[in-house]
Amino acid sequence: MLTKDKGENEGERDKEREDAGGEEEETQQENGRLMLADGVGQRGPKSLTSSSGQQVSNGFTTSTPQSPREGPGTAASSGGTASGNGPRETWSKKMDFLLSVIGYAVDLGNVWRFPYICYQNGGGAFLLPYLLMAVFGGVPLFYMELALGQFHRSGCISIWKHICPIFKGIGFAICIIALYIAFYYNTIMAWALYYLLSSFRPTLPWTTCTNEWNTANCNRYMSTDHNVSWSNSSTSPAEEFYTRQVLQVHLSPGLHQLGSVSWQLALCLLFIFTVVYFSIWKGVKTSGKVVWVTATFPYLVLVVLLIRGATLPGAWRGVVFYLKPDWDKLLSTTVWIDAAAQIFFSLGPGFGVLLAFASYNPFHNNCYKDALVTSSVNCLTSFLSGFVIFTVLGYMAEMRQQNVDDVAKDAGPSLLFIIYAEAIANMPAATFFAIIFFLMIIMLGLDSTFAGLEGVITAMLDEFPHILVKRREWFVFGLVCVCYLGALSTLTYGGAFVVKLFEEYATGPAVITVVLLEVIAVSWFYGTNRFCNDIQVMLGFYPGCFWRVCWVAICPCFLLFIIISFLAFPPEVKLFHYQYPQWTTVLGYCIGVSSFVCVPAYMIYHLLNAKGTFRQVPYHSVKPKHNTPPHVVCHFRYLEIKYPLSKTKVVQSYSRVSKKTGWQI
Repeated sequence: MLTKDKGENEGERDKEREDAGGEEEETQQENGRLMLADGVGQRGPKSLTSSSGQQVSNGFTTSTPQSPREGPGTAASSGGTASGNGPRETWSKKMDFLLSVIGYAVDLGNVWRFPYICYQNGGGAFLLPYLLMAVFGGVPLFYMELALGQFHRSGCISIWKHICPIFKGIGFAICIIALYIAFYYNTIMAWALYYLLSSFRPTLPWTTCTNEWNTANCNRYMSTDHNVSWSNSSTSPAEEFYTRQVLQVHLSPGLHQLGSVSWQLALCLLFIFTVVYFSIWKGVKTSGKVVWVTATFPYLVLVVLLIRGATLPGAWRGVVFYLKPDWDKLLSTTVWIDAAAQIFFSLGPGFGVLLAFASYNPFHNNCYKDALVTSSVNCLTSFLSGFVIFTVLGYMAEMRQQNVDDVAKDAGPSLLFIIYAEAIANMPAATFFAIIFFLMIIMLGLDSTFAGLEGVITAMLDEFPHILVKRREWFVFGLVCVCYLGALSTLTYGGAFVVKLFEEYATGPAVITVVLLEVIAVSWFYGTNRFCNDIQVMLGFYPGCFWRVCWVAICPCFLLFIIISFLAFPPEVKLFHYQYPQWTTVLGYCIGVSSFVCVPAYMIYHLLNAKGTFRQVPYHSVKPKHNTPPHVVCHFRYLEIKYPLSKTKVVQSYSRVSKKTGWQI
């Protein structure tokens, strides 16, 4: 593993022994060198501390001795960039990081998808598979990505040279998936902005049937109206406002003829992307401040809406329907599939965001505690959102004299933009509640957009630092422009059909497959022991048996279960009255494969361009690249532990070996 001749290495070791403490150290040094002789660490001591200028095996330095649980104010913040050409930006405060992660994990899906999935799959009984999938699948993946990003301090592309170089295509696939998400996800915020602007009037426009977009089937069914019959052919003013005025979906026959771009939505989306640009153009220093508003405001609104919903007549019907356990549902595989998919997409590993956010943390930040706190907040937010939604659905059922399941028959954005909007219109002070509700929807979406684009930006800047680091503002501007142009198809009259297609096919299966390969690469190729040693160096403790078993076996099985289930039971895609034809399924899979194809394509490229013999190429393709031989790094760590009072001499040994070998120790 050393590139110097034997005599020169022996001379260096003699000098190191003299500086570090005398003849007694000779035996200890030999033990320290053997700890990582095979390049894969074994379980080490319970606590490791860093000394001034120490560089760990990720190739980055830490400043001043710190305890493993140091906070952001004292932790090392001078680690280099992925290329080692300068100091890396860090979060201004620990809370900036936590709010950013919470804002990323808590998104629009928490508000509409979890409540719908919960009541559809057994109500309170669904919480059991949901929690099991979270504990054994979602949280371990969440913890793994935070630890990887914090240790290697790299984005989702350049990090693979430290883990398993042949899997670098995973990083490119993640970036493409993030772009696909940006193409449709921000359009939902544009819809919410249209609603928000329409709310600044005494009478909400989705409460009357006298508008130019209304049809003969429109049936105004307000709480103040009496002797109004509601039939299956009836449509509410809120539904017609959403479908005929906002989306104008009636002007498009389907995906084969999308129609023109809606200029109103185009302007709304332009405003959304303008806010996004000026929030992330300077890096985490600016986005970390914006999330103090965008991540906390939704919780304030949720509490206000929960209190208001609980006081509505019939609210108890919705809560009972939401939580009434149906234990027979647990015998259905569909429930477990939905639980696994929900927790995975809710926590969001595999999108490169957690890697990017954690890479700006101080080296000794306790990412283990961060993973537990943020994932718990995410799950509790989903549970809270269920009460907010179903108290209102119970009220709607009471008002219409229908069953709750008839009112809550639509999942997705329709639940927010039709049912909830109509419920708000029936409340006293409807304008106020409409404004804060749609403002909350925009805030929830902005957090996730900040995070998704930051994952791409960090990955590209770390991969091409000499080109992009000094041009970050222009790169971010170009990226936002690409996302806006890519979203134009979702702004057409048939744009809602495109949003549904992207949501079902373009991102879900691809990102799950990518995360499966990521877990395999980290646990099986990089090695769980080596990964756990990295965590021990950062945090001062070795991950327990539970986490190691999850990373090696349970998480891959968890992800494989979702993939096989998706292939065995492909979703039947339908939106409003439009049944997606067969060719759209093929189109959706092609879009999904277009991102995943980066993985095998890069593997072939890497093998064709690798140097060495036929036997050496595969070995070096899965072997991580370290700036310093692992056993040399381990040797100096051991000296610091054995001789904590001789740190000055150890640092002198660092400098001497660095000059003679060229290694950045």
